[in-house]
Amino acid sequence: MNIDKTRLAGKVAIVTGAASGIGAASARRLAAEGAHVLLTDIQDEVGFDLAAELDSLDGGQASFLHCNVADEAHVADAVRTAVERWGRLDIMHNNAGFGGVSGPIESTTADGWASTMDVLLTSVFYGTKYATPAMRDGGGGSIINTASVCGLQAGIGSHVYTVAKHGVVGLTRSTALELAEYNIRVNAVCPGYIATSLNANRSRSEIDDAEMTERLDKARGRLANSQPMNRMGEPDDIAAAVAWLASDDSEWVTGTEQVVDGGLLNGRPWRKLHKAITEDRPVRLYAPGSYD
Repeated sequence: MNIDKTRLAGKVAIVTGAASGIGAASARRLAAEGAHVLLTDIQDEVGFDLAAELDSLDGGQASFLHCNVADEAHVADAVRTAVERWGRLDIMHNNAGFGGVSGPIESTTADGWASTMDVLLTSVFYGTKYATPAMRDGGGGSIINTASVCGLQAGIGSHVYTVAKHGVVGLTRSTALELAEYNIRVNAVCPGYIATSLNANRSRSEIDDAEMTERLDKARGRLANSQPMNRMGEPDDIAAAVAWLASDDSEWVTGTEQVVDGGLLNGRPWRKLHKAITEDRPVRLYAPGSYD
């Protein structure tokens, strides 16, 4: 993977949920391209360690701040901290998330609904709200929201996760219209199945690194054959899209959903469809993600 170490030189970024998964990969990529990065998360130890590692890179600087994105004051403090330290804010990656409540709609509790929405959707509202004046004062910026293929099609994730990610897409489109006149671009990145703790069905705080690696390797093997591109996605795949949206290379792009899913939303992999046809078997219709 070719990385331009100067593409984001001098830009200031905040990444929420930056201690692991997509957030960590995005923080690494932004820092590698020269940005100053404020990593935020509730996983303090691993967050501080990653920030120290990135701060040692040539070009950009990095630091860590404890931040619960479901708390409006925490998000406001993150923006204030970045601006106080580096004088501006150019990139806001609203990324923090988790699987949230799942199960049949009749057994979904109000508390489960609310806590899931707080992290997956309301936090994006907070991040956008507080990034806006900082970016406007600096002449513009790029807000990048982590949505999901679940935000574009039902039947892949749980009810509440699907609703929240649809909300992220809607908020992205709507705020892109408002903020365009300030040269603030707002886009969503929509990952498919990615090798993170979400698809390992455990958080990093619940299991050690060895078990996490084992679970992710199993997930890669389980899901690869269901992907048109025949592999599970990696956090770096999403980070590359985030870095592009953060850069001036995408200066004419706003209000979009950048789908990075290995072809998942297009339907059943051709190799499976072709096999069914050539063996003269009935072709079953599947929702993405539900393949045998």
